[in-house]
Amino acid sequence: MTQPPRKTAALIGAGMVARTHVAAIAAGNTVRLKTICARGLDKATALARDATDQTGQDVTATSDLATVAADVEIDFAIVLTPPDARASIIRPLAEAGKHILLEKPMGRNADEAREVIAICRDAGVTLGVVFQHRMRAASLAAARRIASGDLGALGLVEITVPWWRAQGYYDDPGRGTYSRDGGGVLISQAIHTIDLALSLAGPVTSVRAMAATTRFHTMEAEDFAVAGLTFANGAVGSMVASTASFPGGAESITLHYEKASLHLASGQLVTRWRDGREESEGAAGGTGGGADPMAFTHAWHQGIIEDFAAALAEGRDPVVTGAAALPAHALIDATIRSARSGWIEEIET
Repeated sequence: MTQPPRKTAALIGAGMVARTHVAAIAAGNTVRLKTICARGLDKATALARDATDQTGQDVTATSDLATVAADVEIDFAIVLTPPDARASIIRPLAEAGKHILLEKPMGRNADEAREVIAICRDAGVTLGVVFQHRMRAASLAAARRIASGDLGALGLVEITVPWWRAQGYYDDPGRGTYSRDGGGVLISQAIHTIDLALSLAGPVTSVRAMAATTRFHTMEAEDFAVAGLTFANGAVGSMVASTASFPGGAESITLHYEKASLHLASGQLVTRWRDGREESEGAAGGTGGGADPMAFTHAWHQGIIEDFAAALAEGRDPVVTGAAALPAHALIDATIRSARSGWIEEIET
């Protein structure tokens, strides 16, 4: 079978996660990285030099977004900028016909996420979102098991993100603020686990929550949140997220069905059947839950990037569209509203 021609990409942003994307592209053979664009040209140049070494092809650097938009060779842009700089970057790229693969979150809140979706829809370009936890072998196995219908009805969902970040992490200007990041642990860290849980369990219709900043951090937004959840399918659940849980542990999702419970943690799926059987799938790996936020493999990003390139070649949706990523934003917004009001907050599904 003939492989489709490689798609050509540009990286927009040269921050912490950019090197993971470079490594993911270098590990595959379906995407050519042509350009890295960042406000700081020195930073973009240094990363482009490393990318050239890793990919074996010349990767250029620029600080001019218009140059990327005008480049007819570039098929899509991988946007890695902070959440406060999304629509202004995506709009000129989308209007120039560049498809968009966007690092989470889509924006600082659900309204900004909807704006990004509308920009790409109106420009007629594909929008994908980097929720790479969906590409773990264990996550894919869980989705297949649920789709089989063998588990019965879902009754209870438990979502836990017991992470740790030292104060130095939040000393970086803008980190943990509403103006740049849109919030704290929920939108910056737990959003990956929230997205995966909702992709498996379905949407949440109501939430009652509490959020706080512990004495372990000096920051504007929350480093701890807890919520009770009601799902559209009638299940109930809980969500606990923290970056104050020293030394940090693996996030987990447990789904309790009539015939079995599924437990996802550290890249592994354990299925415990009510009849006593127990099955394990996947391989344990780092998640970035401890002091080093980059302690995870680039393989999951590689899966997202290669799926996006294949989606463009095949004329189909990527594995995580903007619309598919929106329920996580809606739940995070409702959790913060509930924490502030003390009331149950409803979510439209």
